[in-house]
This record gives sequence, C-alpha cells and structure tokens, in this order.
Amino acid sequence: MTAGLGRLILYTHRLEATAAFYSRYFGYEVHRQDGDRIVELRPPASGAVLMLHPAAKGQRQGQSLVKLVFDVKDVEAFCAAAKADGLTFGPIHKAEGYLFANAKDPSGNSISVSSRAFAQGSEKAG
Repeated sequence: MTAGLGRLILYTHRLEATAAFYSRYFGYEVHRQDGDRIVELRPPASGAVLMLHPAAKGQRQGQSLVKLVFDVKDVEAFCAAAKADGLTFGPIHKAEGYLFANAKDPSGNSISVSSRAFAQGSEKAG
C-alpha cells in the first residue's frame, strides 16, 4: 500500500496574513468552507495543498522543524521579483548544482525557493 503527501497543516495566529502571503507570492488559491475554521490553499499547478489552522493560544509560531520548499527554475529572478513585491529572501546559496534562498512567512514558518528539482541529475529535471 502507498500514500502520497497531499496536504500540510500550518498552525498560525495570523491566518489572514498567512493566506495572503502564499496567495501573493506563490500563486495559491484560497478556499474556505462555511463552518470550517481551516483555510485551504490550493497550489497553482502541482504540489501539496496547504491547510491553515488557527493556532491554540499556547502554541508558539515558527517553532516547527519543517521548511516549505518551492521549486523554481531561476532562484535569482524569483527572489528579485519577490523583493520588488515586498518579500525579501536571505542570501542566495549555491549547493551542488543548484541555488536556494530562505525566508519566513508571516507566521514565522521557514520557507525556501530552490532550483534543486531542475538540477542536472535530478529526478524532475527534464
């Protein structure tokens, strides 16, 4: 039996700001259902659905050991466009055949943009 990762839950005290962040910078579509406190963010193409869940009063923001990595072909161009739109990434790092840069969402969750999926020898490279 197999199962694919389809959804990630992010707990947040800043539900609206976090939904707007992923919509604005990564093209996610915001979906809400009447009576449901979870806000579902659907990806613009393929990828996992992000589910924003209101954090409990005692939950601390950004304390998870998880980082969301978004695949982009041109990290430098993406970071420049994001900066022009108000999101500043940290330094661009060069790894073995790919680039990546890190930032935080409004809830303090770690995010990254990476060209690893497009690097030569990557399973996704084409």
